[in-house]
Amino acid sequence: MTAWAITENASLKALNTFHVDATAAQLLEVFDPSVLPEVLALPRVADQPLLVLGSGSNVLIADNVEGTVLVFANRGIEILEHRADHTIVRAGAGVNWHGLVMWSLQNGLSGLENLALIPGTAGASPIQNIGAYGAQVGEFIQAVDAWDRHENDWVRFDAEGCQFAYRDSIFKHDPDRYLINAIELRLPLLHGLRLGYAGIAEEMEAMGVELPVAADVANAVINIRRRKLPDPEVLGNAGSFFKNPILPLEQVEVLLQHFPELPVFPADDDSRRKISAAWMIESCGWKGYRDGDAGVAPSHALVLVNYGQATGEELLALARRISAAVLEKFGVPIEPEPRLIGAQW
Repeated sequence: MTAWAITENASLKALNTFHVDATAAQLLEVFDPSVLPEVLALPRVADQPLLVLGSGSNVLIADNVEGTVLVFANRGIEILEHRADHTIVRAGAGVNWHGLVMWSLQNGLSGLENLALIPGTAGASPIQNIGAYGAQVGEFIQAVDAWDRHENDWVRFDAEGCQFAYRDSIFKHDPDRYLINAIELRLPLLHGLRLGYAGIAEEMEAMGVELPVAADVANAVINIRRRKLPDPEVLGNAGSFFKNPILPLEQVEVLLQHFPELPVFPADDDSRRKISAAWMIESCGWKGYRDGDAGVAPSHALVLVNYGQATGEELLALARRISAAVLEKFGVPIEPEPRLIGAQW
């Protein structure tokens, strides 16, 4: 099998879950990461800007890409080590994330069940420290392997070196420097199930499950996500478009005086709280809004959708209007989760 391949004037429509019809000057697919140094040194690649895409599930492409788009196509999963209470698993950057979650459960491992059905790849998962239903991938990452474009050398980050925070990591702050080619996960054999977030316990009851195991949690999360979030294969979207703001406790208390129904959640320390961006957006009347083919999902106010032919520029313009409305009503800025390509927020 070839280790890499290049396609010129490549469509990116199938490589972003918004299905924005943009093109790249050239698409570089890498099947064997060991060839990465020599491929990146080729004049036709070295002389062009470089953009790495996973499955494009956390990006909004606002313009054509005048350079090279790199896609990792290494999709192997292997068990590196078994211990009494955990297993170390290595996944190539191109592995489908949901497929990895289901593989872990089928192999008797736990921890990732709350992260089921998140679109994207294993290599992209550390970048924004993907999270859902009370869990974040950074809790389970043991190491991240990457090519450092500044030092022209392979690097390996442990969990602390990744600098994980809410929807954040060292990779997100310097998105063009590190090319993640694999991750290693430390997955427990027994893990305390997280059932107290966003209706999971209620879903368990509806499923008739009294003594849940990790696979039951995953199935509950899948059911909830399928009801709340449109399938990107059917309706173009990148999941939750806006991050939930994290604010000082004093500011949240003032907001609750004016908006007592505002949902509030714990944050990373006792002096701050996370508040619901979805509730604020819906309160401003945006849920289900549509302007041409750019819109907000009728089922979830956080999800921007492409009904067919919306451009990235049109979707971004809608996002800015929503943000401005929330700021005017609540005095709280909201920011996008997806990376913007070809534009600034």
